[in-house]
Amino acid sequence: MSEAMSIGTFGDPRRAARGAWLFERVVSNGTLVQRRIGGDRAGELAAHRFFGCPAVTTEEIVSTLCDRTGLACAGRRIIAVQDTTEINFRGRDKARRGLGRGGDGVGLGFFIHGMVAIDAEDEAVVGLLDAAIWTRAADNDGQACRRRRKRPLEDKESKRWLEAARRAKERAASAAQLIVVGDRESDIYLLFVRCPEGVELVVRAAQDRALADGGRLFERPAAWTVLATDRVRVAPRRAGDPGRCATVSLRAGRVCLKRPRHGADPGDPETIALTLVEAKEDQPPPGVAPLHWRLLTTLPAEDAAAAREIVQIYRLRWRIEQTFRALKSDGLGLEQVQVQDAERLFKLAAVGIAAAVRTIQLVDARDGGNRPASDVADADMVAAAHALLPTLEGNTARQKNPHPPESLAWLAWIIARLGGWNCYYKPPGPKTMRAGWNRFAAMAAGYHVALHQHSRDPQ
Repeated sequence: MSEAMSIGTFGDPRRAARGAWLFERVVSNGTLVQRRIGGDRAGELAAHRFFGCPAVTTEEIVSTLCDRTGLACAGRRIIAVQDTTEINFRGRDKARRGLGRGGDGVGLGFFIHGMVAIDAEDEAVVGLLDAAIWTRAADNDGQACRRRRKRPLEDKESKRWLEAARRAKERAASAAQLIVVGDRESDIYLLFVRCPEGVELVVRAAQDRALADGGRLFERPAAWTVLATDRVRVAPRRAGDPGRCATVSLRAGRVCLKRPRHGADPGDPETIALTLVEAKEDQPPPGVAPLHWRLLTTLPAEDAAAAREIVQIYRLRWRIEQTFRALKSDGLGLEQVQVQDAERLFKLAAVGIAAAVRTIQLVDARDGGNRPASDVADADMVAAAHALLPTLEGNTARQKNPHPPESLAWLAWIIARLGGWNCYYKPPGPKTMRAGWNRFAAMAAGYHVALHQHSRDPQ
């Protein structure tokens, strides 16, 4: 069994092997539909038995995948971006079991809070660093919203932002630096004051908070000088959207936030000093909402270069949105699956989000980079890639693998060629990469079996 494909041991080597096989099938086929994952009736039944087995748990799948990413973070400067998405089965929820109401309050569904690790050096996705999957319990008395402000953070769904940061710190303890990034929903006072030591934060401000000196957060940058005028790449909003570049003015300074009256524990600090970086687009294109980011961070920003870097760090938040799109209708189609039971859905979602990350890694690597092949493959698979490479290269320079050996880009070139990519034409797309991974995984497994058999043959 390939370690790169392992999603857990589940107390039995046979279940471990079956899980690795299912993960490989999800990556290579680009779907979470169990009939297509299995390939035939026997495979479909095997997938059903695996996800229905009580020994197979969502927690073990997530911890196995995320712990492996944590090891890959060693020595790297890591940007850990987090966000929440909803899987809503409205209109297709009649037979669903064990699910609560989704965000619309009507359809049944569940939520996924994911965190993806990114290498700050080249913005490559290292892997899945955390994932929490849950559904909401029924609220019979209808008073949940009115009680929300009085509940401690531990009793709120918003605790996920702090818990993810804590788990990221544990898993990526050997990273050179860990910077956790969140959108406006993570603008929580307790996240700043309770964040683990050694974890830096970059959070987009959502609330015009009171400052310790009596001012307001959003009005403060108006008194600061413009450090620089910069161009920021705005991430695409949907599949097919090319995105755009925005010209923004950068301002930065120190602010001291006052503890809010609601939602904070009296035992928490009354104030906290942070850096505020504002990126404001003064002249947006006609009909386009201007970009305006107010970023609260624990990092210093004493000059234009530091402010620019913080903006670029926050820009990487689109990577978690890209992951969710790859998991849902633009990719693996999680919301279209016919699985009815909540526990099975959660296990399928855990496998799916890891498969979405794996696909993004392979597609990214086609453009080059120095990330190691070990981000997605173990030593046996890399050895198989070395054996396959001479059969895929041609005689001309353009037909040779141009990337450093055993880099992720080098492996992606081999996978793309196995998927049918002609190196004279445009870069391979996700479909080609998935097809190539399917062939590569099968050939690597065969190579390993043959090598093992050869070592056992008598001389």
